[in-house]
Amino acid sequence: MTPLSQIPLAERVRPQRLEEFIGQEHLVGEGKVLEQMLRNHKAHSIIFWGPPGVGKTTLAQIIANALDMPFFTLSAIDSGVKEVRAVIETARKSGHALLFIDEIHRFNKAQQDSLLGAVEKGIITLIGATTENPSFEVISALLSRCQVYVLKALEEDDLKKMVTHAMQQDVWLQNQAVTVQEWEALLQLSGGDGRRLLNLFELVVTSLPDGEKKISNAIVQDIVQRKMALYDKTGEQHYDIISAFIKSMRGSDPNAAVYWLARMIEGGEDPKFIARRMVILASEDIGNANPNALLLATTTFQAVQMIGYPECRIVLSQCATYLASSAKSNAAYMAINKAEALVRKTGDLPVPLTIRNAPTNLMKNLDYGKGYQYAHDHPGNFIPHEFMPDQVKGTKLYDPGNNAGENRLREYLKSNWKDKYGY
Repeated sequence: MTPLSQIPLAERVRPQRLEEFIGQEHLVGEGKVLEQMLRNHKAHSIIFWGPPGVGKTTLAQIIANALDMPFFTLSAIDSGVKEVRAVIETARKSGHALLFIDEIHRFNKAQQDSLLGAVEKGIITLIGATTENPSFEVISALLSRCQVYVLKALEEDDLKKMVTHAMQQDVWLQNQAVTVQEWEALLQLSGGDGRRLLNLFELVVTSLPDGEKKISNAIVQDIVQRKMALYDKTGEQHYDIISAFIKSMRGSDPNAAVYWLARMIEGGEDPKFIARRMVILASEDIGNANPNALLLATTTFQAVQMIGYPECRIVLSQCATYLASSAKSNAAYMAINKAEALVRKTGDLPVPLTIRNAPTNLMKNLDYGKGYQYAHDHPGNFIPHEFMPDQVKGTKLYDPGNNAGENRLREYLKSNWKDKYGY
């Protein structure tokens, strides 16, 4: 039996019942889907999608406890088809079981295929946990048999509740005279990850001398700098390193970008995770300043899927250095943010009649499409037309950045829309 002192704090205070769970009220609150599922004592297969340390594993264990089902856990990092089949055979003999697979996005197609029959026949109820979009990482046949629930990064109040709960419930902490004088460093370094916060809190408390232990921002920063691991792909600095990588490319520093890339590669980071973040950056931070960036980033994602490590490190390096060296613009990112804010403010405004589709005579009689002019029938393939709802017409959402690529776009837009949008 593992001595209590060797069990991490996050594990010692892990909730055992739904009533003890902190956060994710949209799933576990009264009348919400998981609360109803446990109240009705009827489980279904689930994919929990969310960042590290927000309760995916804990919820799986709570479901198993509440439903009193045989419970098996596999990690996709060190399990394969053989281990899956062994669990299925055991479940078949017992009649039914709940199988939790952590990091299910790391299972390949053959491994995921091995689950299908047992899930379909009800031999196992599957709960998978993933930090990656399951639409990309889980095969459609398996995904269609599961309900996807999105877990959110924990809020500041949730994180504080976790620490307070730990100080009240953990036997070891009850004997420590701990006072949290400042929260900012603890919360910032946790990154919304509850497990990381609790283990960081324990690290700080154990690093302080016996006696009254007052935790301040300065103390936390000092202890973290001296004792935290360089890289932990399972969560500790996973998001710090990827953040440094992204910010280096956004800041047009290819040297720093390739350094942080090397840190991730040496730490065994999933190359698809790295490539996917570069696809996002290519649109968010480069956009129409250099449309080739998105093409290269997308091709990079496809390439790493085909060849894997070690060779794909070269492809990743090529893409990272190119993106870092490219002209930058966040105009497309800002445009969709403005558009979404406008939609939330104005609601479902009607589509102007002139640009509505009119596939039936009734719609034509109602003037759907009446007055629409086909742009390609006019000089320069352009004719001024009203495409926005009346209530928001003239609202400029896309403002091209000040770079060679988007300046050309601006000139084109100015020649057509200067009077309406002010280009």
